[in-house]
Amino acid sequence: MSTFLAPVRDHLLITVATQDPGVSPNSNGLPGLSALKSMVGALLTFGLVICVAGFVISAAAWALGSLNNNAHYAGRGKTGCLVAAGAAILIGSANTIIRWASGISIN
Repeated sequence: MSTFLAPVRDHLLITVATQDPGVSPNSNGLPGLSALKSMVGALLTFGLVICVAGFVISAAAWALGSLNNNAHYAGRGKTGCLVAAGAAILIGSANTIIRWASGISIN
């Protein structure tokens, strides 16, 4: 950034950092919030079931690829297992990640 715009940037950053709109999350702002929470919980379960299915299919591809000396299928199976496990970790920890990110403050 040029030195000409640096004071403007600093002023904007200070102004934005010191503003507090006074808005906080609440659980009674909209009707149907409990139904939405229920649907998201069902999506989490659905996602985890898909991860388990993907892991089983990938493990089978890995085993069959290794059994038939097919390095391509074995490698794809390994990759699928890692992707399914990673997705399951992210889906399972979604609440914790969002709770952590919502607690971050800009000071």
